[in-house]
Amino acid sequence: MVNSWQSLGLRDTPNEAVDFYKTAIQTDTSIEENYHYLVLSLLLCEREEEAQLIWQLGLKNATSIKFHNQKLGKILEVEANYQEKLKHYFLAWLIRQHLRKVLPLDFNNLVQILYLSLQLKILHSDILTELNFWKLLDTKPELEISDDSIIQLLQNVLASELPFEETIEFASRLLPYLKDKKSCLNTLTYIAERSSFNKALQIINRLCLVVDPQNLTVIGCLSQILSRRGLHQEAIQLARDLPHSDNLSEQVVSHQLLLGALMAAGGQWQEAETISAEYEMILDRLVAESSYNLPSITQSFLCCAYFVFSYLSDNPQINHLKQNQALKLFQENVCHSHLEKVEQFQIRPKFNHKKIKIGYLSACLRQHSVGWLARSLIQHHDRESFEINGYFPWFDKYDFLQQWYSTQMDKSFRSEIDYWGDHATVAEEIYKDEIDILIDLDSLTVPSSCSVLALKPAPVQVTWLGWDASGLPAIDYYIADPYVLTENAQDYYSEKIWRLPNTYIGIDGFESSLATLDRRRLGIPNDAVVYFSSQKSSKRHPETVRSQMQIIKQVPNSFFLIKGLADQNNIQNFFYELAKDEGIELERLKFLPISSTEAEHRANLAIADVVLDTYPYNGATTTMEVLWMGIPMVTRVGEQFVSRNGYTMLMNAGITEGIAWNAAEYVEWGVRLGKEPLLRQEVSWKLKQSRKTSPLWDGRQFAREMENAYRQMWEIYDGKL
Repeated sequence: MVNSWQSLGLRDTPNEAVDFYKTAIQTDTSIEENYHYLVLSLLLCEREEEAQLIWQLGLKNATSIKFHNQKLGKILEVEANYQEKLKHYFLAWLIRQHLRKVLPLDFNNLVQILYLSLQLKILHSDILTELNFWKLLDTKPELEISDDSIIQLLQNVLASELPFEETIEFASRLLPYLKDKKSCLNTLTYIAERSSFNKALQIINRLCLVVDPQNLTVIGCLSQILSRRGLHQEAIQLARDLPHSDNLSEQVVSHQLLLGALMAAGGQWQEAETISAEYEMILDRLVAESSYNLPSITQSFLCCAYFVFSYLSDNPQINHLKQNQALKLFQENVCHSHLEKVEQFQIRPKFNHKKIKIGYLSACLRQHSVGWLARSLIQHHDRESFEINGYFPWFDKYDFLQQWYSTQMDKSFRSEIDYWGDHATVAEEIYKDEIDILIDLDSLTVPSSCSVLALKPAPVQVTWLGWDASGLPAIDYYIADPYVLTENAQDYYSEKIWRLPNTYIGIDGFESSLATLDRRRLGIPNDAVVYFSSQKSSKRHPETVRSQMQIIKQVPNSFFLIKGLADQNNIQNFFYELAKDEGIELERLKFLPISSTEAEHRANLAIADVVLDTYPYNGATTTMEVLWMGIPMVTRVGEQFVSRNGYTMLMNAGITEGIAWNAAEYVEWGVRLGKEPLLRQEVSWKLKQSRKTSPLWDGRQFAREMENAYRQMWEIYDGKL
């Protein structure tokens, strides 16, 4: 009788289960488990009052009330977890409410009730008061409440839509009960990074800095939040005020914080180059030490350390090899912390899937460059041949594009919705989903994605689109094309370079809205030549800006429109100083505000006659938008991936005009396109015609080429090629 719940499959037919256990009790009133499962069956039928009566009846017949309740509590706990896994949140909540009566000292059950109330959108202040966590925390120290339960409570309350001041005060009261300060701070900074600016500041100032005022993870989080908000000078000062340390791990963090803040502000290239030279030596020493016990924040910063060097120089033969070594050390640290997972993932049973199972891993499938460019591939995937899963280490439920991606997947696994915070959980899910090929769209720009990939949860792992190849040893392939990497690039790439036939990115085009810029309001004559550049400050290398000033100087009646994320005072002073060096009137430079939407930005491109690309870090999405809108562009080609985006995109659009191989050619093309209106018209006409024929603008064909690559990669792994 005891095993009947599982053996007879009564869980799936709770009404039949009620009749079954009622009959069983009538037959023999001494078997306590029958009362337990009758209570559970009634709860699954949402008959709470009857469940209460049966529980009380069972107590009267129990040999030990304590043992009876413990046994019932265990049964209810198992079922509540099961229903929660199925996302049957109301049933799970109902079961836990009864469990609360059975085991009133079960603190974890109270935490789960709060979590389920959050999922059911019924959480309000009265529930928080009613659950009365403080009674157990203050009066029952012998319960030995785990830090895990308190941290889950902390994150649930802070993630709720309760009045924020109430949640902060509640969280503040929880802090003294936590023994594991490191886990507490990791949770708080994780929440802060995903919160609004004001909420993030409150979490850091009133919670994190109370726990540990000198913690590097907290200070790093605050510095990056300030930069993203545009408070660049505050971020720079915070990084500068960090105390000097002889510890290499701490030096990595402090140097990267300062360097990142300087680059985000813009215009402070001399100091940035000095800091970067020091930083490179520190990284060399850290890699040479090969420690497997780096702090988690050092691991995160090590992961993306070499990202910044691509803005400063075009030297992939050296930088990529160093990056490979750094990412090898990063992977070794991640794996050392998760040895059981690594061993588990190495066991790969032979699956005979009818479709190749593709997983897309990205924090950037949202209103972000990656999100705008990956749409056509996802939309045109052959669902008869491929099963598509999405794994989102950063998920914003208010981002319409991220919501769209989530709905396009056969399965979505989303942070803060399907799991909370732990990259190992994502890797575990990928492994359990039996993904054949895992596509990384973040490269080394998102440490949590790198951590997932380092554990190698899929047999074939591929980097595409998000940035240059990371150098992570767990990545098998990097997707490129005939132009975006040099012919000898394989010499310094650890991944196998997989070149698609035409282009590494193809889309169906872009949406645009109504333009909000016009020449009259900007004080620009109708017959003037308008140059345009829209890039963030870190891409505005002084050598390239000086070349842009030389173009403006040589083209009479020309103006330069400048737009992008930066400290506006810094960037204006930076441009004005270089303009004065070239003898250019400052009135010819116009600084534009950030557009309210991407569609508005694209419409406003129509004001430009010529777009000037950046070097050594080209535009990518911005370049695609310019070409789609039919505007001539000048780009300088280099050696590294990020200095060849303009080249591959122009070549795939059938345009050679504007491609420069050095600074002198960059200026020459800029001047020619400014002075020769017929040349501009010809290039613009070619670009508009390219919409009909170019592989850049054929998302469906691009999807077929990517799928062919996936098939061949899988056949190689499967031993068929």
